[in-house]
Amino acid sequence: MSDATGSDEGGIDARYEEIDGERRLTFSADGRDATVAQNVDGYAMLKVRPGPTGDELERYYGFDMALDHAAELLGVAVADLPVPEAAADMGM
Repeated sequence: MSDATGSDEGGIDARYEEIDGERRLTFSADGRDATVAQNVDGYAMLKVRPGPTGDELERYYGFDMALDHAAELLGVAVADLPVPEAAADMGM
């Protein structure tokens, strides 16, 4: 099942979806991707990947730390990442 939502603000695209047992928030900018993933139950640590199906780079308890890593991968400021409402409650 996929429940995709998206937005594009300031040249950064954000796509939230629930697929393959995960909640995925993928940001894209200038040809680069960064994905923050969590299980659909919301009880696991957040995984940061260089794309929706990429290898895990790091795990975080807090959404803010995962967003910081995602912003670093994209070379943008955390404040520039558009977080869709459906993804706002990710993290432990």
